[in-house]
Amino acid sequence: MRIISGTHKRQAFYPPKNLPVRPTTDFGKEALFNILNNRIDFEAITALDLFSGTGSISYELASRGCKQITAVDADSNCYAFIKRTAGEFVFTGISVIKSDVFKFLKSESKAYDLIFADPPYELKETIGIPGLIFSRNLLKPNGLLIVEHPKELSFETTERFLEQRNYSKVNFSIFSNEPV
Repeated sequence: MRIISGTHKRQAFYPPKNLPVRPTTDFGKEALFNILNNRIDFEAITALDLFSGTGSISYELASRGCKQITAVDADSNCYAFIKRTAGEFVFTGISVIKSDVFKFLKSESKAYDLIFADPPYELKETIGIPGLIFSRNLLKPNGLLIVEHPKELSFETTERFLEQRNYSKVNFSIFSNEPV
């Protein structure tokens, strides 16, 4: 895996094979960040990376200048890998939290400019993530929520849904904190 752009462009990182993850493909990640480049000043935002897995999205955000990133994952090995890799890259703005994402969201009070969620594709509770985030006011004004999900799942009738982008097997639904 690699970082696509920014200060650490093209730098690779090597997650252990035993991590229980399905990382966002480089193709999907590059497409996502091309969309975000036109909407976000990375140096001026706070970000929340849910179901962080390998930390790939957090590293990409940090490489592009995001100074405050919270990465949340319940798996001990993912947590340790993200902490170690963020340290190796000297990404001091990445805070890693080992927690069940839903428990974290129910107790979190800080609002973020960008929230990215990449839950396991088989997770039934994925459809409820936007509602939980918006009911807890975890997205700042003009903020974006992005949920990566399988093609079988549709958020089109979900409140605050803006658009869905498909990149092969990678699907991103994008939401705004303002009602559409």
